[in-house]
Amino acid sequence: MDQHRRHVMSDAIIGFGAIGKALAAMFARKGIDVMVATRRPPETHAAEARSIGPGVRAVTLEEALAADTILLAVPFRGHVEVAAAACDWRGKTVIDVTNGYGVPEEELGGASPASVVAQAFSGAQLVKAFNHLPARLLAQDPSRDGGRRVIFVTSDDEAAADTVCALVERLGFAAIKLGKLDEGGALVQGRGNSWGRLIFKDLVKSD
Repeated sequence: MDQHRRHVMSDAIIGFGAIGKALAAMFARKGIDVMVATRRPPETHAAEARSIGPGVRAVTLEEALAADTILLAVPFRGHVEVAAAACDWRGKTVIDVTNGYGVPEEELGGASPASVVAQAFSGAQLVKAFNHLPARLLAQDPSRDGGRRVIFVTSDDEAAADTVCALVERLGFAAIKLGKLDEGGALVQGRGNSWGRLIFKDLVKSD
C-alpha cells in the first residue's frame, strides 16, 4: 500500500520565476516528474519547462492545485491569490518557498511571514523549505565537497516536516529540521528589513 501511495503522489510548483525554474531543475536532475504553473496559460512557458527536463510539465493553475504537494514559489504577497484559487486545502502539503523580506512588520500583524502564509492556506500542512538559498545555488547539483547541500525544513506539523524531509533527500539534498515556524523557523525567514540568521548560509552536510 505504501509503495502504491508513493507512486501516485504528485508534485507541482506554482511560480516560474528564477526560484520556480531552479526548483524544476532539482526535480529534473533526479528524473522526478513535476508540474509547473503560473497565472498565465501553460502554453506561454511550456517550451521553457520542457527545456529543463522531459518530466517538467507546464499545466494550468487548476491542474497544479490538484497535486498532493505544492511548492509555493511566488513573491510573498502572491500567496494570497494562490490560496484563494482553491476552496479546500485539506490533505495538501504546501511547501512555502516565499520570503517576506521588504514586507512591513505592520502588514504581518506581528506574526512571522510563514505563519501568515499558513493562515491563508487553512487546512493544509504548511512546511517552510527551499527558501534560504538563492536560485543559482538551488539549481546546482547539491553534491559537493564530499557531502550534500543543506536544506532547512520547519513546520508546526511534525509529520508534514518528515514528508518534506523525505522529498528533500530524494532531490539529493540533506534535510535539517529546525522545529516550528515561530521557533527555529525564525532563522530562515526574511521580514521587514531583516533576514533570518541562516538565510543565504550555504552549508554542506558531510556524508
